Amino acid sequence: MARAQNLKWDERAGVADNARRELPRLVRVYFSQVRAFLAADATPRKLHRLRLASKRLRYTLELFRPCYPAGLEDRLDALKVLQDSLGEVNDAVASADLLRGALKRQPKVRKFLEGRAAEHAAEFARHWRETFDAPGQEAWWTSFLARPAK
Repeated sequence: MARAQNLKWDERAGVADNARRELPRLVRVYFSQVRAFLAADATPRKLHRLRLASKRLRYTLELFRPCYPAGLEDRLDALKVLQDSLGEVNDAVASADLLRGALKRQPKVRKFLEGRAAEHAAEFARHWRETFDAPGQEAWWTSFLARPAK
């Protein structure tokens, strides 16, 4: 997954104008990157990169809260659900890593943790396709972020 895109800040424009111009682009890039990542059939371990990208996007959007009406909170909540789902995947992978030595003698536990990570990864992918990236969702994000801010 490519590194986060930098905002192209116009010093002459106000914060709200910069947000309206740049944030829809960041969201489009995010949607595109996640779609490409999932199309490549990423392993649970590799999904950590999506978690980091989701956090970066969420934190960036949170900086611009004063520029948008309450609808931004709905979008941030949706992103947090996605991020939490990716956190579940990461927790299972990290648990297996922490217990690596002990798990050599406990193949059933290792299999359980690997299976748990795979289940969470599949749940994330399902949630992405059916909810977060359902038809019209990218436009729901970008049109909101592009409209005149407060």
